[in-house]
Amino acid sequence: MSQINKEDITQDIYNLYDDYAHNRLDRRGFMEKLSLYAVGSLTVPALMSFLMPDYKNNIQIKADDPRLKSEYITYDSPNGGGKIKALLSKPIDAKKVLGGIIVVHENRG
Repeated sequence: MSQINKEDITQDIYNLYDDYAHNRLDRRGFMEKLSLYAVGSLTVPALMSFLMPDYKNNIQIKADDPRLKSEYITYDSPNGGGKIKALLSKPIDAKKVLGGIIVVHENRG
């Protein structure tokens, strides 16, 4: 099978994935509707592998990277979920206060 290119995917397919990714369509409905576009070399698995992120194989920094110090912390969120558990990672040799990034993963995480 040949490689799928962006030009092989219609805007309708991107819109369908957007509905799925934003919970406007469940997985079963997504697969059923996606199958309508699976013709010729565009199979459902091929379309899915093109559309969906490959989180596992795109990790840039491994969890056990020796340059990082990582630990779980718990903090209060009185207007949210009460106590929240988080993973705090920072460079092992950090000597000063650093800026931060909060990552909130999608609901399928």
